[in-house]
Amino acid sequence: MSTSPRFFASGPSPLARLFLYALLSVFLMIADKHTDHVSELRRVIGLVVSPLQKLAYAPFQLYDELEQYFANLSLIEEIAQLRQTHLRNRYKLYQLHALTVENQHLHALLGATEQSQFRTVLAEIMSTPRNPFNRKIILNKGSSSDIREGHIVIDNLGVIGQVTKVYPLTAEVTLITDKGHTVPVRIARNAINTVISGAGRNNELELQFFSVNTDIQLGDLLVTSGIGGVYPSGLPVGRVTLIEHDKSMQFAHIICTPVAGVDRHRYVLVLVDLPPGITQPAEISDSHANQTNQQQNIPSR
Repeated sequence: MSTSPRFFASGPSPLARLFLYALLSVFLMIADKHTDHVSELRRVIGLVVSPLQKLAYAPFQLYDELEQYFANLSLIEEIAQLRQTHLRNRYKLYQLHALTVENQHLHALLGATEQSQFRTVLAEIMSTPRNPFNRKIILNKGSSSDIREGHIVIDNLGVIGQVTKVYPLTAEVTLITDKGHTVPVRIARNAINTVISGAGRNNELELQFFSVNTDIQLGDLLVTSGIGGVYPSGLPVGRVTLIEHDKSMQFAHIICTPVAGVDRHRYVLVLVDLPPGITQPAEISDSHANQTNQQQNIPSR
């Protein structure tokens, strides 16, 4: 008797399997509640399965780390771009502020031009003195713009200096703070004439041979007197900031601060077509010095 091979062996029915697994689960739960054997078995199984769990979780962990890495790179790049944008905006803001100040200064110069009785030439300061003992600046206008030696340079606040060298396209200006540069001035409050000279230091002027009994006060404004024909009358020059009286000496030590200044602006005005006069900044005739001393009751030295 021949029998055919059984290719598909039939086992317990699905219902029997379900009942068996349910019974096993109930047994394990009861055993887990009343004994510690199942907990120990669970711990052993956990130790065996833990490496497999880590291995299975590794791709997901790697994916999360890569995602976080690229997110950080993107964030770093975005922060760098924001910093660059911030710097550009700050630079534009500084430029806007500088242009606003410059525009206000140009408007003030325009007003000074309209009020001036002389023809003026607007010039830009190309360089300022780097040597503290050399108080000279260079302008971007020269003889081609009708600028000549002896012309006075001002801004909207007062006198800056005098043109001492002229080239076709540039001009050199000696500042009133230059050592030895003298300007005939008068006190605006009481019209007392005197001579102010550069101290050779930044932003300082000196009144020399000024009697200790002369009426002068802190804050007094000094304007050009017009004596000598070099500087037109009435231009603001400086303001008194220090008065030292030494009873043992005949003269007072007086320091003034220039009203105008090249450190504040880029543009200046050159007064042209002035009446002919002395062209060298330090040349003031002895007669003018004597006249000044006589007005202060100071013997000429």
